[in-house]
Amino acid sequence: MKTGVLCIHGFTGGPYEMQPFVQYIEEKTDWLVKVPTLPGHGPTLSLNEFTAENWMMEAEQSLRLLQKQVNRVVVVGFSMGGLIALYLSMRYKIDRLVLLSASAKFISVGQLLEDIKDITVDAVQRKLATNTIYHLYEYKLTHTPIRAAVEFLRIVKMVEPYYESINVPVCIVQGQKDGIVPFASAEYLYGRLGSVEKKLITSECGKHLICYSEDCDDWFEKVLHFLVRNEKTNYYDCG
Repeated sequence: MKTGVLCIHGFTGGPYEMQPFVQYIEEKTDWLVKVPTLPGHGPTLSLNEFTAENWMMEAEQSLRLLQKQVNRVVVVGFSMGGLIALYLSMRYKIDRLVLLSASAKFISVGQLLEDIKDITVDAVQRKLATNTIYHLYEYKLTHTPIRAAVEFLRIVKMVEPYYESINVPVCIVQGQKDGIVPFASAEYLYGRLGSVEKKLITSECGKHLICYSEDCDDWFEKVLHFLVRNEKTNYYDCG
């Protein structure tokens, strides 16, 4: 049995958001991993001409192509990609689902203020050039049209009514220090999803780009153990 992994990145992001996790999976398994770039996303944002349907269709087409190459499919979604992953699980046979910093709810004001405080300190000390949070916010705020943000919110609203009907085994990973998606989002999804098999993993030091958290190797291993359940292909022991 051959396993395929479809990884879906977040709003205004790209495959780089999930690269450490993708690399881990490729090192530990013989699975086929696909990470499509949603229309208008990637290194150079160009979001004006694209809609929620464009992003969901790209993910859907990638899933269909992957299904032709493997016998078993798991889907991993980051941030907005987590919501698209939930959408796919309603329409297709997916064996397991992983939601990373899934944006069912968004903007953790308290943590965002902490990030802004760090940015302010670095600005005073003239260290902004090395502050990755600053560059992330600066670029996205200046390159994200309001129309695209509205399309993102449409995805949130489209998927939300169906949470209880989703019954795919699901693993939710959320950082305690996420300044974009509050921890309450993970708890909300855990409580509302209809899946019988549910797992919630907390990254104590994780910010929104959860795949780059200092403790990522710890939860990478837990997620992989979740994904290999009932899977009969090659898996190289995490130890």
